[in-house]
Amino acid sequence: MYRTIAVVGLGYVGLPLALTFYQQGYSVIGLDRDARKLEMLAKGVSGLPDIDDGLLAETVASGRWLTTDQYSEVRQAQAVILCVPTPVRDHKPDLDCLTDAAQALAPHLVRGQLVILESSTYPGTTREVLLPILEQSGLKTGEDLYIGYSPERIDPGNRHHPFLSVPKVISGVTEACLVQIHHLYNAVFDRVVPVRTTEAAEMTKLLENTYRFVNIAFIQEFARLCDGMHLDVWEIIDAAATKPFGFARFTPGPGIGGHCIPVDPLYLQWKAGELGLHSRFIALAQEVNDSMPGYILERLRSHHETDTLEGQRVLVVGVTYKPNIGDIRESSVMELLQLLVDEGCEVAYHDSLVPWVRLEGDRLLSTPLTPETIADQDIVILATPHADLPIDLVLAHASLIFDTRNVTDGHISEAVVLRLGGGE
Repeated sequence: MYRTIAVVGLGYVGLPLALTFYQQGYSVIGLDRDARKLEMLAKGVSGLPDIDDGLLAETVASGRWLTTDQYSEVRQAQAVILCVPTPVRDHKPDLDCLTDAAQALAPHLVRGQLVILESSTYPGTTREVLLPILEQSGLKTGEDLYIGYSPERIDPGNRHHPFLSVPKVISGVTEACLVQIHHLYNAVFDRVVPVRTTEAAEMTKLLENTYRFVNIAFIQEFARLCDGMHLDVWEIIDAAATKPFGFARFTPGPGIGGHCIPVDPLYLQWKAGELGLHSRFIALAQEVNDSMPGYILERLRSHHETDTLEGQRVLVVGVTYKPNIGDIRESSVMELLQLLVDEGCEVAYHDSLVPWVRLEGDRLLSTPLTPETIADQDIVILATPHADLPIDLVLAHASLIFDTRNVTDGHISEAVVLRLGGGE
């Protein structure tokens, strides 16, 4: 029944999903409004670390792959999957990309099509926002048109959990819609997990990432307590993790980032507020997570026994929100860079995956890691360690290192090394 799949939004979620369907034998139509991205994809260049350009080039040449900005092409598809950005702005959901895509899609829908939303959002979005726009086509949901929600569970850079092996939560606006989405995803994913309503599926995604959001905040606060008690949080976490039940390992760092963890809990908080409810856990976790860049400055000021780091030469190593990907969305390290600039420091950064960044209008270029550039710094902050980080080079030439991720553990150095949660 399903032979051609259209995927709207070819980013970190949509492109891997589109390629997955292609590899499973489907014809794929990929839609995106970014002309530069479409040009790159047409040349077989993905721009994503998890996508092999060789595979993409093969896909482009296959005849079963089309990338375009023309929504009229979706008439050829039996299923359309929406993977568009759903950011939070001023602590409120911004569904402009979703509503724009739905309005562009509606005139081209044909009888019998399945439309699935995968973007993270608040409970009620599929039924209350997406459905009314799509029904402007004149098609009736559950009879002429099938609408469902399936939260994306992509973890960029994670090689331990193959995409198809991650269970796929699915839902439909009606029972007939659920049957259709089950038929499609059950043919591709190793396991599908149906839930009774689209609201339950939307809330499932929020639970998954709010759980991480709150627990990351807890371990950040726990690390700060260990600093105050002169205890090594990393040793304590390792010891606690030997317990085979009742403990999930989380580690501290310079904050949070990415397309889900900093955003999804705020969707939940906003929706709760609309209903006159409130989550103290989410509010407190946000406060703790947001404070981590400032806490790093506080630790450095304390070490220097001064009220300011003004004039200090500081090199920040790694600006992405997690190791081994080139994504700075919501990265707390960007906030750390800005705080250092505001402090009056002479700031530089190095990141092998991010050639430049912009801070309040100023553009910074990534500084090469050489013995000279490292030795020239008063402080080196290890914020996001990619796999290619030459840690021994840094240890050999830096005078003072602040390690936010415990990457210096087990290494010998003449440099002064401070660690987040290290208890120094």
